[in-house]
Amino acid sequence: MQDQEEVAVEPEDDALSGPAQLVDAAFGKRVLGVSRLGKRIVVGLEDELFLVLHLMIAGRLHWREPGAKVSGKVGLAAFDFRSGTLVLTEAGTKKRASLHVVLGEEGLRALDPGGIEPLEVDLATFRAALTRENHTVKRVLTDPHVFSGIGNAYSDEILHRARLSPFQWTSRLDDAELARLFAATQEVLREWIERLQTQSGKRFPSKVTAFRPEMAVHGRYGEPCPVCAAPVQRIVHAENESNYCARCQTGGKVLADRALSQLLKDDWPRTIEEWEAIKKPRG
Repeated sequence: MQDQEEVAVEPEDDALSGPAQLVDAAFGKRVLGVSRLGKRIVVGLEDELFLVLHLMIAGRLHWREPGAKVSGKVGLAAFDFRSGTLVLTEAGTKKRASLHVVLGEEGLRALDPGGIEPLEVDLATFRAALTRENHTVKRVLTDPHVFSGIGNAYSDEILHRARLSPFQWTSRLDDAELARLFAATQEVLREWIERLQTQSGKRFPSKVTAFRPEMAVHGRYGEPCPVCAAPVQRIVHAENESNYCARCQTGGKVLADRALSQLLKDDWPRTIEEWEAIKKPRG
């Protein structure tokens, strides 16, 4: 996607959402910039229009030759530029990816979950957000209303770096643990931003996945922890999965699914849709 280049959008079925007049108005507008709103990709167009794309779990963007069409069961939309076509796809039967057309900053704010940017805050602000309510630390890190854009994979990596159990209550974190968690959050996110930018270079990212061999614990169930060589453990609850090292993070205790079932039921939304549906007051 290039700055100042006109975009023509070819939606499939209900891939585009927004008032009909805004959807129609987006056709042929020039792209002025691309930004991020939590986990959403924001494409700024002329006349204060914005395309707001949430890939959810299975949504993907692919750069194709000019004129590529939306095809097959996975195709959702195509964005045509002079230099190529950006195709939006979503695998699987649960269609969750969304694409909204909104007008102005007020329209953007309506889609903002309100979480703080973890790389733009100091320790005091981080601590205040983390401990505002008492939940498991894994839940708070992945809550888009608390922290913007961390997600499941990187929360596993952050907690491993901080040597903390995913299910420790935030009210029970002492000063040293909070400082470790803050430092780990900053370090892990910066390292992965740099790593992924280096891997992609100037090419359009072609292998987007939350499971990478360089990760310490996420997606590495049964493999050796890179720090202590103990096998990586996991807890699966509904659509959530946590990977952790028992030796590094839980004092050698393997957390049992059955023992945690009630805790997770009470403290974790079961699906991404439940996360998105949670409304919290701002300010």
